Amino acid sequence: MDIYDVTVIGGGPAGLAAAISASEKGAKVLLIEREERLGGVLKQCIHDGFGLIRFGEKLSGCEYACRYIETIRQTPVEIRTSTFASQINNTKEGFALSLTQRSGYERVFSKTLVLATGCRERTAKQVFIHGTRPAGVLTAGSAQHFINVLGQMPGKNCVILGSGDIGLIMARRLTLEGAKVLGVYEAKSEPSGLSRNIYQCLVDFDIPLHLSHTVTEVHGRERLTGITICAVDEKMQPIPGTEEYIPCDTLILSVGLIPENELSEALGAAISPGTKGPLCDQNCQTTVPGVFCCGNALHVNDLVDYVSESGEKAGLAAADYAAAASVCQQDPPICNVSGDKSSNYVSIKHSSDFAYIVPSRVTAGVKENVPFFFRTKATRGNTTVKVYLGDEEIFRKKYIGLRPPEMEKIEVDFAQIDLRDDLHFVMEVAEHES
Repeated sequence: MDIYDVTVIGGGPAGLAAAISASEKGAKVLLIEREERLGGVLKQCIHDGFGLIRFGEKLSGCEYACRYIETIRQTPVEIRTSTFASQINNTKEGFALSLTQRSGYERVFSKTLVLATGCRERTAKQVFIHGTRPAGVLTAGSAQHFINVLGQMPGKNCVILGSGDIGLIMARRLTLEGAKVLGVYEAKSEPSGLSRNIYQCLVDFDIPLHLSHTVTEVHGRERLTGITICAVDEKMQPIPGTEEYIPCDTLILSVGLIPENELSEALGAAISPGTKGPLCDQNCQTTVPGVFCCGNALHVNDLVDYVSESGEKAGLAAADYAAAASVCQQDPPICNVSGDKSSNYVSIKHSSDFAYIVPSRVTAGVKENVPFFFRTKATRGNTTVKVYLGDEEIFRKKYIGLRPPEMEKIEVDFAQIDLRDDLHFVMEVAEHES
């Protein structure tokens, strides 16, 4: 049985960054990817806007992925594509994995795991759309795959439900390929995508955006023939009498993303109700010692640069954990790898204005700069975000405005702070508005 220090599950941007950083740290690394090619969803993202933070230039998703693929090819990382981790058993020494691949069945052992499995799209069933199940109803990611990878048009007269970024980008892409996008319908009272995508993908192409509207029913048997849309109230409940039938042959869903957390749950990791990904510390370690999570499997990011950043951090932390575990197995042991004891951590608490904050806990006594990512629950004007340690304010940052679709990042330096109590994040109206 082959033994590895770090096994990374997922070959997208987070997994590639994790495997590279762990290998550069000296760890023996195995990278597992279920598809035939590395790159994850970036393989089908031909639009630009990737890499501005990490590379300082605009790249397509394909170009961004290729840079990491070229780098990993120059490392000793072992790569297994078209491979599934069909079973993982947690042992005292590490993790026993059963791998299923074209060449057959294989067992490997790893001291640590990095889960970089990405996220999935919500389906029509998950947003309670009634009716039959005709062809022509598909997620925005599936539509993107059809056009950009397979070279197939999903339809000619399209309606998009949801104003998430993938849906907005597909509204533009379908229009450029000759389809008619009849409109984008959003159940919320404001768009769910980034402001730049609203303007570049809808306004610039005269595609109408209908807020506070949703699809309540699909029509057609073999192929979609139309949909029923309806206005919704503040609680997003359909308003009787506002129904409207729209003939179309394609309905594209852009109704949200959810971290792939099946492996995390199977391994016993606690799941955050805010992110739907596992609870993690500042090193991306879950509540299961030796299991790390990064990228969109941890929380859905709006920039791939941050996905790679968390992957890099998880890989480094996993390599350090594996090295410490190896030293502990010497006879006599000369160190101790701490497990998941609550006394080793302080919790991150926040006011109800936040949708979530990542990480959700920090190692007690940490003496380094720790980045925190958060989203506001509702659109706000001039706002000050403050961080308290007990009753003491240790950090503040002012924002002109905050929107739920736009993830924010702050960094708190704990070098001179004795971190022995829970941290509290709060939002307050900026002082000059008081």
